[in-house]
Amino acid sequence: MTDILDLDVCKLAHRLTLRIYETTRRFPEDEKFGMSAQMRRSAASINMNLAEGSARRSKKDFSHFITMAEGSCRELRYQLILAKDLKYLAEALHSELSSDCVRIQMMLNRLRSSQKQKSDDRR
Repeated sequence: MTDILDLDVCKLAHRLTLRIYETTRRFPEDEKFGMSAQMRRSAASINMNLAEGSARRSKKDFSHFITMAEGSCRELRYQLILAKDLKYLAEALHSELSSDCVRIQMMLNRLRSSQKQKSDDRR
């Protein structure tokens, strides 16, 4: 089996995480342990959940971790809205990062569907 981190969804999520780290460096200092840290955790959590889930022994467990990764992505989308409304992010950057989140969510849905299909095919 291919290493999970070689999948396109993981590559995109990794690039997004790097962009979030870069972006949050410019947030106000008083957000260092607040929104900056939370956004970084949410972004990194996408691939962390996929990596952990791929090590599980059942497709059902892996599917659960895919769902958790999607939850982290949705959490990040809200944080991006909040950062934009607080004027920490320009509209264009917010739009770009949010689009990446939506794309990752769609890819995670397809990954979960393919895992379910593989599981159904084995029955």
